[in-house]
Amino acid sequence: MDMNKRRKLLEEYKQIKTYMGVAQIQNKINGKIYIDSYPNLKNKWLTLRMQLDQGRFANAQLQKDWKEFGEDAFTYEVLEQKETGKVTDMRWEQKQILKPWLQKLQPYGDRGYNKPPKD
Repeated sequence: MDMNKRRKLLEEYKQIKTYMGVAQIQNKINGKIYIDSYPNLKNKWLTLRMQLDQGRFANAQLQKDWKEFGEDAFTYEVLEQKETGKVTDMRWEQKQILKPWLQKLQPYGDRGYNKPPKD
């Protein structure tokens, strides 16, 4: 590939906007929710479903319920998204946008799959 074409494609790629954010998986049967933040929301539900289908999801209780109830018992919703273009510390930003959602929705114990924060 010639250098001009490569340079042009690289510039076009840099212009593609990506969004970080907070997403929720909800069990429609028992109402439990799982909330987490992700550095790139594009196709995230596809990735999460694949992990759950393969039995490789990080949250054991959600994984157990997915296996028991099946995919149709769950919904996915993006609660908040933010353009990543000017983000310099992705992990810090993710924690900052996740905190208010965890405080607001309290997805712990009977209400959710998240582990309670350490005091």
